[in-house]
Amino acid sequence: MTAHRTGTRDEWLAARLDLLKTEKELTRRSDAVAQQRQSLPWVRIDKEYRFETDDGSASLKDLFKGRSQLLVYHFMFGPDYKAGCPSCSAIADGFNGIAVHLANHDVLLWAVSRAPLAKLQAFKRRMGWTFPWASSFGGDFNADFNVWFSEQQQREGGIEYNYQREAPLATMPSRAMPDDGPVAAMTGTDVPTYTRERPGMSAFVREDGVVYHTYSTYARGLDGLWGMYQWLDRAPKGRNEPGYWLRHHDDYDKR
Repeated sequence: MTAHRTGTRDEWLAARLDLLKTEKELTRRSDAVAQQRQSLPWVRIDKEYRFETDDGSASLKDLFKGRSQLLVYHFMFGPDYKAGCPSCSAIADGFNGIAVHLANHDVLLWAVSRAPLAKLQAFKRRMGWTFPWASSFGGDFNADFNVWFSEQQQREGGIEYNYQREAPLATMPSRAMPDDGPVAAMTGTDVPTYTRERPGMSAFVREDGVVYHTYSTYARGLDGLWGMYQWLDRAPKGRNEPGYWLRHHDDYDKR
C-alpha cells in the first residue's frame, strides 16, 4: 500500500485549486523575471571570434545568418572528450524540434564547443541531431564566456563560474560531486579534464551591424531550457534522482 497521502476526489480538487493559485503566482513571477532579463544592459562585442562550422570558417556575426538574435548553448565537449557530456546531450536532444521554429522567429540557436569540428560532426551524426553546432577550437570564446578554464585555474582556485569563485580542485575534490567520475568516464576523460568544461547559454543581439552580449546563465539556470525536467517536475515522483542516471540516448539499452 502506498505511503503517500491519499484522499477523495473532492479533497484532491481542493488541494489542486490551492496549488493552482501558487502556479499562477509563479507564472506571473516568471513573466516579470523575463522582463527583467530582457532589460539588462547590452555589452558591445568588438573582439573577433572565429568558429568552424559545416559551412566553413565563421565569425560571431556570421552565426546570426541574417537574424537579429542569437542563442548559444555552451555544450561541454572539450578537445580531449571522446563523446559529449551526457547532461548537455540530454538538453540538446530537444533542440532539433525547436530550432526550426526559432529560426523562423528571428532567432538562431547554435551549440558551441571547444572540440574540433570533426569530433562534433561525428557525435552529431551518432545522436541524429540537425541543429547547427560550431567549434570554437583554439579561440577565446569559451574562456571569455566563463565555460572553460585552464588546468592552472583549476589547481589554484581561479575558476569563476556561475558568478562565483570556486575553491581549488585539490581542496574540493570533484567539485563535491560524487557522480563526476562516472560522468567523466562517459565522455572518455578523467574528472579534472571533464570539469574544466562547463555548461551554459548566452544570448546576443545584432543591431546596425554591431553585436551585443545580452545575457548568460549557467548551472541550474539552464533547468528551464531542459524540456525533460519540465515533464519530470509534473510526474508523480518528480525528478527522483538518488544518483546520476542520465545516459546518451543510444546507451540506455546497453546498461
